[in-house]
Amino acid sequence: MALPALHLLSRAGYSLVLAGRPWARDLLAGLPHTDFIALEGPLRRDAQRLRDALHPGGKGLGTPYRGICFPDSLSSAMVFRMAGVRAGGYRDDGRSLLLGWPISKPKGDLHVVESYHYLAKTVLQRWGHQACLSSKPPPTLDLPLTSAHERAAATLLERAGLRPQGFVLLSPTATGRHRGRIKAWGHYDALARALQNDGWPVAICPPPQEIDAAHQAAPSAQVLGALPLGAFAALTQKAALVVCNDSGTSHVAAAAGSRQITLFGVTRPERTGPWSPRALCLGNDEQWPDAQTVIEHARRLLSQA
Repeated sequence: MALPALHLLSRAGYSLVLAGRPWARDLLAGLPHTDFIALEGPLRRDAQRLRDALHPGGKGLGTPYRGICFPDSLSSAMVFRMAGVRAGGYRDDGRSLLLGWPISKPKGDLHVVESYHYLAKTVLQRWGHQACLSSKPPPTLDLPLTSAHERAAATLLERAGLRPQGFVLLSPTATGRHRGRIKAWGHYDALARALQNDGWPVAICPPPQEIDAAHQAAPSAQVLGALPLGAFAALTQKAALVVCNDSGTSHVAAAAGSRQITLFGVTRPERTGPWSPRALCLGNDEQWPDAQTVIEHARRLLSQA
């Protein structure tokens, strides 16, 4: 969801060095002129990884690297500070002393995409930039995919006997809980069987650690082999429709511009929903949509595919 903010930094003339969890490396591989530093914990080791990558051999420790810390956590700000990177970020959780440019959060209940974009815009203004700073993020995330992503997704479909735009992709899992409540919709099996009865092949492509849970949620769906996230984003583009929970899949599909339905029952669409004009959100933070409602909307969208 930070992609519009990253695009803003690029337009301002900055080459990007991204620091984040290892899974993000493949997903963001298509961004131009971008390096990636994998952070895997613990905190001191991550700070050392960042420092070593920015200053190989211990040289150039005075180089004035600037950063933006998108997560609100105290630990993320501390990693930048310990690595010698002066960073801008929101001043939550007593982080002001760790940040070079502490930013107050804007008033109002912004979507996460809007919050990240505002942070990047405000930090750029602190750095003396005024040009090319749009007040709002664009309506699409515009994730660039690589030819390798496209080939991996196409190869998987060929092996599975599926054709592009000729199948429905379900993502029935969502890890963890939100305020003690399960984050996964409970009727994926009914949805899969209804669409199969309509003649649509239905597939799932979960990561290895979620295969059992995904198969249990949608036992009639065809199980595809796991893919790195960039190739998975390309796979969502090749589906006629993606149906998922408010989860990582929803945001990956939105970043790729895929047609999708995202289901809500414990979180708020206006805060964490997919940032895409091709996404339909059903449900809210108080109630999941019923099975028939989702089936009807899926059939309507597939009739337009």
